[in-house]
Amino acid sequence: MGHTPSDINLFNDLFTKHKDRFIRFATTYVRDWSTAENLVADSFIYYWEHREDIRSTENLPAYILTVVKHKCLNHIRREKLTADISDRIRSYVKWDQDVRIASLEACDPQQLFSREIQQIVERTLAELPTQTRRIFNMSRLDNLPQKEIARLCGMTVKGVEFHIGRALKTLRETLKDYYLCFVFLFLNF
Repeated sequence: MGHTPSDINLFNDLFTKHKDRFIRFATTYVRDWSTAENLVADSFIYYWEHREDIRSTENLPAYILTVVKHKCLNHIRREKLTADISDRIRSYVKWDQDVRIASLEACDPQQLFSREIQQIVERTLAELPTQTRRIFNMSRLDNLPQKEIARLCGMTVKGVEFHIGRALKTLRETLKDYYLCFVFLFLNF
């Protein structure tokens, strides 16, 4: 798209006469002079790039101010979306902290080592298939790595993971009323 000297002169006149007023207008809404300057500059660039399409517009300052207005609206909407997301994250973090505080306050170290829980674990493990129980014990009691367990049992690491997952699922179900005990006793971090 070519430009004539009259295009450049018109653009320079518009920019010189209205730039500061448009920046003040934008600052009223975006509350930051630098951001307002950028939005106004973007608006003038938009006008320049689309000047052929808007030749019929008699009131070019009003057209450019309309572009500034829409750029301000988009900027404020993005800020609002960012603030909403930040609020949700803060809300989740607060909820997570509250849950951890409540969980820790409810934690009874005596209960973690109670005979009742030990009996539930022993009974649950005894009811597991032999291979699953053996692999689980090698993992959690003997602290063997999964590769080593796989080698000793003549199976793949995926097979070992399956048996450990199966045992943990069963224990999680039987210890549902003692969740902290389950986490403390069986989950590796």
